[in-house]
Amino acid sequence: MASVALVSVLGPDRVGLVAAIAEHLFNIGVNLRDTTFASLGSGAEFLAICELPTGLEAGDIETGLSRLPELDGSEVRAVPYAFDPSPGPAGSITHRITISGGDQLGLVARLAEVFKQYNANIVRLEARKLSDAEGGLYVTRFAVFIPDEQVNLCVATVSNTAGALGLDCDVEASTL
Repeated sequence: MASVALVSVLGPDRVGLVAAIAEHLFNIGVNLRDTTFASLGSGAEFLAICELPTGLEAGDIETGLSRLPELDGSEVRAVPYAFDPSPGPAGSITHRITISGGDQLGLVARLAEVFKQYNANIVRLEARKLSDAEGGLYVTRFAVFIPDEQVNLCVATVSNTAGALGLDCDVEASTL
């Protein structure tokens, strides 16, 4: 198997950031596996598990990305990835759950405990406070793996938890 690295870029958000990173990695023969990008306030984070071609080291990636003008002011890291890059069954997304409403202190912690109680794995998580122009809501999105035998109880508990806090809950089974 090819060597694998974790590439992380944290810095100011700007147009063309993902394009610059992805093009550089493509040009040096890196294959992207699991990859995420998020705008975080005025900053941004790019994170990817990358398959490296023979002869390329994580340090080479870090050096090359650090030279890109689009990454000025960014923290760039590339390190060998010590875990299996192929997700197991609990890495599959079975349900997408969106909770929205007023900002609730501890909401993510409460829901994470519910998922843990039903042996559900959070695969992706996004929480965002929308601007007043967008309605001022707090929106939390979970992409989760819920074991078949726990689906009904888990979804009901998540919905009840949200409802008790006066929040809306939308659950959909994943088709991916």
